[in-house]
Amino acid sequence: MRIPNSSTPSPRRCRLIAGSTLLPLVFAVSLSAQVVIVPATPQVGSSNPVSAEPLVSRPESKPCIVPLLKEQQFEGFTPVVMNYIPPAKCAGPWAKVVFTADFTVTAGRQFDRTASFYLGHASIYYGTTAEPRSALSPSWHVERDVTDLSAILKIAETGEANIGNEVDSTYTGIIYANAALEFYPASWKSPAPVVPDVVVPVNGTGGDAGTVNSGQQITQVLNLPANTEKVFLDVISQSQSSDEFWYLCVPNDQTGNLESCGNTAFRETEITIDGNPAGVAPVYPWIYTGGIDPYLWEPITGVQTLNFKPYRVDLTPFAGILADGEPHTVGIGVYNADSYFLVTGNVLAYTDKGRKHTSGGIISNTLTLNPTPTVNENLVTDANGTTTGTVAVGSKRKFEIKGYVDTSHGRVETTVEQAVDFLNTQTVDVNPNIGPDDQDVVQTTTVDSVTTTRTGYLTEKTTQHFSYPLNLNYVFVYNPDGSYTQTVTSSQKDIARESKAINGYEFFKKKSDEEVNSADVLQFSSSFSLTAAGIGNSSASYTSKDSEGRCYSRSLTAANQKLTSVTDGKACKDHDDRW
Repeated sequence: MRIPNSSTPSPRRCRLIAGSTLLPLVFAVSLSAQVVIVPATPQVGSSNPVSAEPLVSRPESKPCIVPLLKEQQFEGFTPVVMNYIPPAKCAGPWAKVVFTADFTVTAGRQFDRTASFYLGHASIYYGTTAEPRSALSPSWHVERDVTDLSAILKIAETGEANIGNEVDSTYTGIIYANAALEFYPASWKSPAPVVPDVVVPVNGTGGDAGTVNSGQQITQVLNLPANTEKVFLDVISQSQSSDEFWYLCVPNDQTGNLESCGNTAFRETEITIDGNPAGVAPVYPWIYTGGIDPYLWEPITGVQTLNFKPYRVDLTPFAGILADGEPHTVGIGVYNADSYFLVTGNVLAYTDKGRKHTSGGIISNTLTLNPTPTVNENLVTDANGTTTGTVAVGSKRKFEIKGYVDTSHGRVETTVEQAVDFLNTQTVDVNPNIGPDDQDVVQTTTVDSVTTTRTGYLTEKTTQHFSYPLNLNYVFVYNPDGSYTQTVTSSQKDIARESKAINGYEFFKKKSDEEVNSADVLQFSSSFSLTAAGIGNSSASYTSKDSEGRCYSRSLTAANQKLTSVTDGKACKDHDDRW
């Protein structure tokens, strides 16, 4: 969850972290509020949270639906227990399993909150909630494909829904939720996919997301089956507290001059096996609905804000080691975490059905335990305390991990090659006492990955590209009449490409592009009271295509907290074949 700053922060710290302080205080709360189900298509004129991201595609078969929560109230910090029993009429195998949830927050004042759902301690959903206002009770819907977690869904499980939500005379918004699992039986039209045989959660000591600062890890001892042949890790690292705006952090020697968090603006998730480097995952710069200016995200939210996507790390080169019958420890940490990150993950293991025991080992590993970021400061602080100039932090990693497993179908050699690049450049004009306050951020995160699997004469190659651009400009001006003006513009993207080839013949490719652009202006009185709602506009687009003919596109526009247009399918009709 987001922790309110209990101390008395400087005005700039208050503006960046306590976005909820901009919202009017309302004491009256209707305790009879329930979950409001939103229409499947976003509604023009609505202020409900909305995203251009697609829902999960479904098979044609009729699902069995297992409720997990119904009209559940979240008020306080005790996780809600969920008791899950597999559907008797849909015993599996399943063509697809989909987690769905609907949320409503009562009108009033409330922070955005972290929302996490677990079964058998395995993460089945992770995201954040929307902030309400005195005249807005937001409702929204989320979905996640959890077919790869089928192994834990075959038996009865105890789970928990964790939405820590402080409710008192100040923070009055109460969160309500419904949640369910939809099981789609396999058929000849929609056969059951090959799914992991074992799912091992990696969380904190309480079975939920674990807290990490720099140099810390959450760990899990693995005792995988002796016939393991493929292993992956799905991981989420969520910034919290002073790290919430980590992309605005600066070198430690400039935290006072720039009124910002420390450890620079570089963060990276590190994965180890038995203390040795095993993989890395980029950290997406999520911005929550209370972040920087709550009106920026009403109604169009930032990229993935309400529904985080885990990043998948291929640990298959280590499969031979993890199948040796000995316990092994997987660790997850966040490099440079200031205070603090929450981390959760699921290890997904596939077994060899034709052999009771596999064996293997690591051939080579050039990944180092820690990155070596470079920091360039070009800053000047004048006699009035105004700091101007640029500060940049960058990191470049290029590594190869190669391992093998001897299986029933021969020796399988897996090579993971990755180039992970990061660059954050900030241009600043900041005076912590008299203003102005101008901070411009241009950040790029890219991952280029090639995974090559060789079995005899057969070579399969998967090529992936991920990019997370962020452009953010924050200006806070002290006006001559004693009032203040805050102007914020933000652009987020999530770009993904993937192709697959066998013996050099490409047989599949897909791409997706998501973009959210937001701008808003706020006016404050001399006592730092908001004098009017934000005057802004925003847009979002999502397009996905693959070589098998599937295509989805949606574009949204909004102005002054209302959705103004919804356009579906246009990018698919344009027949853009560029990859």
